[in-house]
Amino acid sequence: MSRLVPEWYHLEMAMNLRLTPEQTAALRKAAEEDGISMQEAALRAIDTYTSRRRKLILGAIEKIKTEDAELLRRLAK
Repeated sequence: MSRLVPEWYHLEMAMNLRLTPEQTAALRKAAEEDGISMQEAALRAIDTYTSRRRKLILGAIEKIKTEDAELLRRLAK
């Protein structure tokens, strides 16, 4: 790592998130309804998206393993 940039800077990622006015309004409304900050609402949405994506990928892999088990066995030979 560069000595010009402190090590702590690389431990967590800071970013700017550019939203459309409509997205900002929807995020603000949802956050207010849940009694949380817009940042917390955005973080929860990211967590939900990334965990759902992983579950979908693992499910697809299991489906392939099950439905194509014979083909996979033949290819492994």
